[in-house]
Amino acid sequence: MAVVGGSGHTGGEACRLLLNHPAVTEIVPTSRTKEPFERVHPNLLGSGLEFVPVEEVVASAARFDAVLLCTPSGEAMRLAPLLLAAGTRVIDLSADFRFPDPERYRAAHAREHTAPELLAEAVYGVSELYRERIRTARLIANPGCYAITALLGLAPLVGSGLALPDAPLHIAAVNGTTGAGVSPRTDIQHAEVVGSLLPYNLAGHRHAPELEHQFGELAGEPVAVDLSTAHGDFARGIHIQASVRIRPELRDGLTRESLLARYRERYGEGAAGEFFVRVNDQPALGGLTDKDYGRFPHLAAVAGSNFVHVGLDYDARLGIARVVAVSDNLVKGAAGSAVQNLNLALGLPETEGLRGYGL
Repeated sequence: MAVVGGSGHTGGEACRLLLNHPAVTEIVPTSRTKEPFERVHPNLLGSGLEFVPVEEVVASAARFDAVLLCTPSGEAMRLAPLLLAAGTRVIDLSADFRFPDPERYRAAHAREHTAPELLAEAVYGVSELYRERIRTARLIANPGCYAITALLGLAPLVGSGLALPDAPLHIAAVNGTTGAGVSPRTDIQHAEVVGSLLPYNLAGHRHAPELEHQFGELAGEPVAVDLSTAHGDFARGIHIQASVRIRPELRDGLTRESLLARYRERYGEGAAGEFFVRVNDQPALGGLTDKDYGRFPHLAAVAGSNFVHVGLDYDARLGIARVVAVSDNLVKGAAGSAVQNLNLALGLPETEGLRGYGL
């Protein structure tokens, strides 16, 4: 297995997960840094991994079962054609293959796509939604961290026709500072971000078009997404709160409990259903104004894991379902979902190497 872009947060996390994967016998990370692997990733001290130039992986691509591209957008579209031509599978963790046509990509990322001939065959890598297509894919486009958390959090509402199509999905999302990448920036240094929130891209986040396309596929009609984002003063994690306006004709008798039943129907019960999606259906305690924290997911509970925890409540006065979904942006939001997709593509048990619970 090769990990291109192994010096970044996502590349390092991919190496960490693969080191604990019982079916992986070789890991070859690449980097352009002059620093040794274990100095860049001291948590993996003793792993024995060493960086190689990316050109070495491209030249010997045929010997790898798959190559994970943990690279900035723009780099994967350059490398993927070379790797695919050599006969290996590609799992791209950047945004380069998340849209089915180059115009959608250009509109979201303000650049031209240089490998448009591959877009039609790329499979969007949410295992829980596109499992069968992923099993036979050569090219898998891993979703963004905000996107996979929002999609799994809202799919039972949007996909069942409960969501009012004329009303935008309002999604407020906070992620950890690892979501800003490894390049040094004063704004995300610990001394600057601690005790604060850093809103960004409020004029239009690049994940909003990605979500609109995927929610549109689920709903069978256009869906508008109002996405606001910020970095929190924690290293890893995604916390999403979403408001979904329910169709007026479907509101009669709707309750938190009936909505949770739809989530259990979609995802099953814990390990017996979608293993990595857990529904927090703790009973509501106290009255309307009581601060009942236990009925909603906690961000810290998923740190280091490949799980998404989902919870919700229902505002009957406004006819709005309010959903909370949390994940680790480096695991389920990136490297973990990539390994989950890798398992599917290689015919391995989907949970292999990923069954660890949160810290």
